[in-house]
Amino acid sequence: MGSMGPVSGSAAPERDIDDLPRNDANYTALTPLWFLERAALAQPDRASVVHGPVRYTWADTYRRCRSLASALARRSVGHGSTVAVIAPNVPAVYEAHFGVPMSGAVVNCVNIRLNAETIAFLLEHSVAEVVMVDQEFFTLAEESLKIIAEKKASAFRPPILIVFGDPTCDPKSLQYALGKGAIEYEEFLKTGDPEFNWKPPKDEWQSIALGYTSGTTSSPKGVVLHHRGAYLMALSVAIVWGMPEGAIYLWTLPMFHCNGWCYTWALAAFCGTSICLRQVSTKAIYEGITKQGVTHFCAAPVVLNNLINAPASETFLPLPRVVNVNVAGAAPTPSLLAALSIRGFRVTHTYGLSETYGPSTACAWKPEWDELPLEEKSRLHCRQGIRYIAMEGLDVVDPKTMAPVPADGKSYGEIVLRGNAVMKGYLKNPKANAEAFAGGWYHSGDLGVKHPDGYIEVRDRMKDVIISGGENISSLEVEKVVCTHPAVLEASVVARADERWGESPCAFVTLKDGAADGSDEAALANDIMRFCRERMPGYWVPKSVIFGPLPKTATGKIKKHELRAKAKELGPVKKSRM
Repeated sequence: MGSMGPVSGSAAPERDIDDLPRNDANYTALTPLWFLERAALAQPDRASVVHGPVRYTWADTYRRCRSLASALARRSVGHGSTVAVIAPNVPAVYEAHFGVPMSGAVVNCVNIRLNAETIAFLLEHSVAEVVMVDQEFFTLAEESLKIIAEKKASAFRPPILIVFGDPTCDPKSLQYALGKGAIEYEEFLKTGDPEFNWKPPKDEWQSIALGYTSGTTSSPKGVVLHHRGAYLMALSVAIVWGMPEGAIYLWTLPMFHCNGWCYTWALAAFCGTSICLRQVSTKAIYEGITKQGVTHFCAAPVVLNNLINAPASETFLPLPRVVNVNVAGAAPTPSLLAALSIRGFRVTHTYGLSETYGPSTACAWKPEWDELPLEEKSRLHCRQGIRYIAMEGLDVVDPKTMAPVPADGKSYGEIVLRGNAVMKGYLKNPKANAEAFAGGWYHSGDLGVKHPDGYIEVRDRMKDVIISGGENISSLEVEKVVCTHPAVLEASVVARADERWGESPCAFVTLKDGAADGSDEAALANDIMRFCRERMPGYWVPKSVIFGPLPKTATGKIKKHELRAKAKELGPVKKSRM
């Protein structure tokens, strides 16, 4: 697997049997935008997107996306422009994945769990010319733009502000947004042409989407994806999953997560139906299965844990059909996979990163595993597996020498990938790009092993990333904030098991002399959490704070492995919020 042949850019061109040239008849840039045009032709009356009382057909969605593209183009938004979208899973976000790039612009779906300061940074870094926001998140966008305006003063150019109205929400937030000068989304579409003659990209390397991997301001990680990769991965994610034509897909996975792992585009290719969920709950998932015919959904282990541990009043068993679940975002436990299998869910276990268009490896099932005991099947199923069809290279290597590790299931190395489904790079960050692509591979930063059958398995994270509810949290960024608390001398943050979120941050804190005088530790811990909550996204906030001296090496480095062991001894956080 480690020997890949010459990479693109090798000196001498390869010989062929002919000198036939490319021309307009036999070569066109790959883009997933064509999938929507075909879906509207193949299944014009089939439901494309359903959200509460709202139901669109593929003919509707194609017209609406062309209207959006046209309305943007008429306001000079196109090639070189970024359109930010701040919203939960509603139809307009699905439409933005086609309508925005049809105008030539790049779609940037923003994580709605971020705070105003972080979103302000992302909007400024990406130079968003348009901000499209759901009515219930309008004040978040407003606060973010205010931060940029105060920073840039007279140089600030406010973006076009569009608000999504939602019939399932209280109209007050929509009225507030309109009162502040935002354009209502449906009115904005009316300014466009539903028969707009959109143009595909001339070059498939053209950017289609931008997504930020974290909220850090010290090293922005804006992942830039191209049309070619989106096209190939949209087909690959469906093929690897065995998704059939006409699948009914429940949006439990946020579309702002790696563009919904490319299922936004895949559902158009396979003429499927999107069932939108503003908020994910166990009851909503079971109702989608029983009342709306859901056949497929994606989720992080935290969502699936809730599903199997839900009270009987919220569950509908046995399932009316086999329901296909794609799990990624964190490694599922064997017990979780076994429990899902017993309940009639067919699980596909995948692994990937924002930099690889979402999941890009899968634990491809072998028929002979069917005969194994459930425990053994689940253990094998926990591995991250082999590369997707659209990913040409996957290996586990020594990060210094780039030599592949032995396929013994024991030797640790870094998981590296390469191929058409690797990002273009990080926006405006040449240093991070040089590190990420060193040696001609994309470096995941994840430690793993390779088993004798060639399947890989993630064993640890090289940079102490905490995965909470399927979202990455940088322990270093949390530590920076904790250490600014007036009572804190030093702090180290590690992952602690969390019954609700899988993992959550656990802060080990050494206090300044006299800081604890006259106050109990519980009150001080709560004050540190409050302090953090005011300065970082809610899900970054440590859910537990432990006081005492930090273990260190002779050179003064904190021994994080000892803290992880202590966090493990503490057991999981029982009740976690945010």
